[in-house]
Amino acid sequence: MPSTPAKHALRILNVALKAADPAEAVSRHVRLDRETLIAGRQRYSLKKFRNVYVAGAGKAAGAMALAIQGILGNRITSGFINVKSASTKGLRRFVVMECGHPIPDSNGERGARGIAQIAQDAGPDDLIVCLISGGASALMPLPAPPVTLEQKRATTQLLLDCGADIHEINCIRKHISLVKGGQLARLAYPATVLTLILSDVIGDDLDAIGSGPTVPDRSTFADARAILKKYGIENRVPGDVRERLNVNGPETPKPGDRIFKRVQNLIVGSNRLAVDAAVKEARSLGYHTMVLSTFIEGETRDVARVHAAIAKEVRAAGRPVKPPACVISGGETTVTIRGKGLGGRNQEFALAAAIDIAGLKNILILSAGTDGIDGPTDAAGAFADGSTLARAKAAGMDATKFLADNDSYHFFERLGNLIKTGPTGTNVADIRLLLIG
Repeated sequence: MPSTPAKHALRILNVALKAADPAEAVSRHVRLDRETLIAGRQRYSLKKFRNVYVAGAGKAAGAMALAIQGILGNRITSGFINVKSASTKGLRRFVVMECGHPIPDSNGERGARGIAQIAQDAGPDDLIVCLISGGASALMPLPAPPVTLEQKRATTQLLLDCGADIHEINCIRKHISLVKGGQLARLAYPATVLTLILSDVIGDDLDAIGSGPTVPDRSTFADARAILKKYGIENRVPGDVRERLNVNGPETPKPGDRIFKRVQNLIVGSNRLAVDAAVKEARSLGYHTMVLSTFIEGETRDVARVHAAIAKEVRAAGRPVKPPACVISGGETTVTIRGKGLGGRNQEFALAAAIDIAGLKNILILSAGTDGIDGPTDAAGAFADGSTLARAKAAGMDATKFLADNDSYHFFERLGNLIKTGPTGTNVADIRLLLIG
């Protein structure tokens, strides 16, 4: 059984996950008043539209589609969504494609063509409700010739392995795609487009969430080439990818383009809202609470050591917050793959932190992905405390060797410290908790 600090940490995490629930997020921002759809501050008279289409992609797209169906009902003409897992029971008039993530697959490509077709077929008196959440970039692949899906997969894997961040990965994706970087809006013009967005991107940068299919794109082909050069992989990506990125146009649509005059992009959920809910729950449990940041980025091991250092400072000197304390952070780190083990950024964070807090009492560190899936594993993340390394040693495990091999999953699996929520149907980046007694 988990200790009291672990129970508290898991309870706080669960409250944060509920706050990120896609259906609740959509319902908070979108409602129907007779024949008027109200989204944020904008109003849409449904009497003016011949058809209402729903299209989109992402880990939370299924739950978001169910929510928008609950609002619009039979007013929806048809829908097409790409999801990671088909948890979409109850959807009517929708085609649902279950697709590969984080590496795109052929189902994703077929689904992306279906979504693009809806956009192309829509006319000036049609409304498209677009649903975008974390994972949409991989789940909606439509390679631009001469790039093939296999070449796009290879490029994505190279970028993941070299530690490129989400903005860099998405910049490449936009420029080897026919729908990303505002290009879905280009296909839909002159139809009206309402895009509801569940953000998994630090700072809620619209053109980075799902690679911004209906958002003006500030990046260029030159930026994409510079990223490949930065990581020294310009000669490792497939030749057709190099050929595509070496063109000078046509560029992705930029701010000020007329195609965006009939487009509304509305964020309905984010990491910040999940962190706010975690703060409230931690306070109810009696912790002095502090939000470190929701903008955390960087190499996972480095970020973990900084968090461990903060926990030590709180324990030793009562600053920047007095014990009992709960320090919370959000955002998304990256892992540079060096070993052959199994894990994800949240499990690796917990393992790196465990090494730094070894032997210290009254410190617990947890890191988890809000989507319930950390890397290519069935765990959302893991937690560790000052006794973790001693327990590992007793079980014949050397934590530093497991970390060097990027094998955090098997390390925490043997200790029983993996967090397994199952797919949550949402995705608003990661939540990290430091509990100091």
